[in-house]
Amino acid sequence: MNTRISLLVLLLTAFFAVGTALAAPYPRLDPRLPLERIAFGSCLDEEKTPPRWQTLLDRDPQLFMMLGDNVYADSVGIRDVGPDLVEMRRAYAALGAQAGFRELRSKVPLLAVWDDHDYGLNDGGEENPIKVEAKSIFADFFDVPADDPMRLREGIYRAGIYGPTGRRVQIILLDTRYFRSPLKATDQRNAPGKQRFVPDDDPKKTMLGEAQWCWLEEQLRQPAELRLIVSSIQVIAEGHGWEGWRTMPLELARLTHLIKDTKANGVIFLSGDRHRAAAYRRVEGTPYPFYELTSSSLNSGVESRQPEIDPQRLGGRLYAGENFGMVQIDWELGVVNLDILSLPAGRRVRGVTLAIAELRP
Repeated sequence: MNTRISLLVLLLTAFFAVGTALAAPYPRLDPRLPLERIAFGSCLDEEKTPPRWQTLLDRDPQLFMMLGDNVYADSVGIRDVGPDLVEMRRAYAALGAQAGFRELRSKVPLLAVWDDHDYGLNDGGEENPIKVEAKSIFADFFDVPADDPMRLREGIYRAGIYGPTGRRVQIILLDTRYFRSPLKATDQRNAPGKQRFVPDDDPKKTMLGEAQWCWLEEQLRQPAELRLIVSSIQVIAEGHGWEGWRTMPLELARLTHLIKDTKANGVIFLSGDRHRAAAYRRVEGTPYPFYELTSSSLNSGVESRQPEIDPQRLGGRLYAGENFGMVQIDWELGVVNLDILSLPAGRRVRGVTLAIAELRP
């Protein structure tokens, strides 16, 4: 049995390596060119029918961002915690073998963060015993350069600025898993608004970890016209009892104060995780209106049986069908369209249009 498992690991590793070599070099973003069309999505179950990637390609995105649960390397907890991480390698190999994904990857630059299922532990945080190995597999699959700072530190957070002065987009990819403190479990499982977790005001708990917080402050002090802050879990959304920044109110307040204190204009949040999609706008306690676009899932939407009341949500009910998100920037008009597009049709089902000038104190 051990021999058979070892052979399986060797075959998966070889497939993974050969697939990466054949696909390379993957396209990369040119930091000199202004970004106008950015697609993103989350929650891609490699064992289910793949999304219609051509619908996304028809939008001619300059960048596609994968916002977590990019594969399902666990079920409920860790399937394989051995040194070879067979299930995780298999999941990435399955995604990499999909023809539609290979075509997308050959044409469009990719950036990614992880969420719990590709992190390797359902609802997991700092306690994940395989996080170091999971990071290595993640970084290899997404072709993170060997000299990228992300390779040299803990976690997967990274950032970049794209476009010339006057049209700069800063993309900040947060890691909401590697350093995150344990969440406070609900006292009323499945009750509306308290399904799994409740807010925890413990000042010792952290969402990002101190090193990432210091790094984020440095990023927010850099000049840019727009900043897309990518969080695998929802940031400003409320009204549910699942994972989100709502579970750590002090950390959410710290994020808000940091944006205010650094005078960081142009912030828009992008998130996934929920297997539903929506747009949000928050004005209470913020230096300017905070917008968030949540896109989920690429191929496994889930209809909610419970009402989710959130006055910050725009456009009615949560959208439960398969979808992806688009950030479309018209630099001439100074306008940003945040859209949720259905799959496979590509129809706009949720969204909001805002002026870049709104996003400043």
